[in-house]
Amino acid sequence: MSAHKILQRATDHAVAFLDGVDDRPIATSASLSELRASLSRELTIEGVPEAQVIDDLVRDAQGGLLGSGNGRFYGWVIGGTLPVALAADWLTSTWDQNAASNVTAPAEAVVEEVCADWIKDVLGLPSQSSFAFVTGCQMAHTTAFAAARHHLLRARNWDVEAKGLFGAPGLRILTSENRHESILRAVRLLGIGTDAVVFVANDAQGRMDPTALEAILRAAPEAATIISLQAGDLNSGVFDSFKDLCPIARAHQAWVHVDGAFGLWAGASARYRHLLEGVEQANSWATDGHKWLNLPFDSGFAFVAEPAAHRAAFSQETSYAVPLADLRNQKDWNPEWSRRGRGFAAYAALRCLGRQGLSDLVDRCCDFAVRLATGIGALEGAEVVSSPIINQGLVRFLSPDGDHDRRTDEVIARIQQLGTAWFGGVTWYGRRAMRISVCNWLTSEDDIERSIAAVQAALQEVTGS
Repeated sequence: MSAHKILQRATDHAVAFLDGVDDRPIATSASLSELRASLSRELTIEGVPEAQVIDDLVRDAQGGLLGSGNGRFYGWVIGGTLPVALAADWLTSTWDQNAASNVTAPAEAVVEEVCADWIKDVLGLPSQSSFAFVTGCQMAHTTAFAAARHHLLRARNWDVEAKGLFGAPGLRILTSENRHESILRAVRLLGIGTDAVVFVANDAQGRMDPTALEAILRAAPEAATIISLQAGDLNSGVFDSFKDLCPIARAHQAWVHVDGAFGLWAGASARYRHLLEGVEQANSWATDGHKWLNLPFDSGFAFVAEPAAHRAAFSQETSYAVPLADLRNQKDWNPEWSRRGRGFAAYAALRCLGRQGLSDLVDRCCDFAVRLATGIGALEGAEVVSSPIINQGLVRFLSPDGDHDRRTDEVIARIQQLGTAWFGGVTWYGRRAMRISVCNWLTSEDDIERSIAAVQAALQEVTGS
């Protein structure tokens, strides 16, 4: 079969899938044993015709596809994929450029420069900041922490890239109890270790307490310190007070990193931009493209206000890869060498949305999150635990016997089984709750009404009312 025919076949399957997203139940329909039985085929000697491979794959995998691209998926901070971004991602695979080098992918290198400038401008980050296009916030944190590690240890006359960490001055990470687990994994990956993590007390709103931070920094003034702050807590959406915390950190020569996996995009909105006041004073920032920007997965961005430290942490010269002059060489700033071009999908999405489209997307999702939390919280047997600050909220479900945790998990499970909407659970300050997360461009007014009705139906089934 020609390339055209097999690609057309895949396109037909893809378009059919997209056309049916709204009508298809969000829940998976196949058990693990069924998926293994259908997908665990014999690897034959002669191979299988291309068309059959694609047709079989579509048929056999469909029962195990959750449908998280649906506008009524609110379980985790997962966006949909803008059609223009999907189209650019298809082209990225077709062009098959190795985006590690400006020699192997000069167009990608330029697109990354353009996109980084657009994103820094939209989010209010320093224009001179360096950047890396990575797989997601996990690697964005790791990239930023690697730059911080270099910067802090170089200031203490230690070359960590040459000598490693054995015998090096100690590093510590100050963060909040409400941090995302990817922060701890980044610390593990870099050999710093989770024993180096110190949790700083929060205020009543869940933000890092400036007084508590000041006390910890004063107690060990010589310690090499990275402070990880949040732009949008995963559960409540709360933002640390950058304007209060960053000056304290700077006074103690600490490095400030901002986890803005989704919340950093609040900078695109005139209505929510104030939540990021002072964020430009940080040293590094991490955010995702596959969340609020609604790009395909494998898209994250790291920005670093100390370009020399960023480049020193990753650059490694080779005799066989001589870069083009006057063009940023991607591998000098990224943890990977061989990789796909992550800039094309971002370029397409940003250019298509424009500033107003991006602002409208943020505002619309935040409005829908409030409506979901308010509507669900008004149901008999439900209550709001945390009202949305941006696009994240928490509700729970009440039991007459007082076991609200059990009742909450029962209702969540029933909602997932019904398949109209999808929410997930979380333990927040010792209580089970249902998380509301809205960041999909597809979510509509009708989706909100249908979702509230689905929750009400599940609640009535569980309570027998």
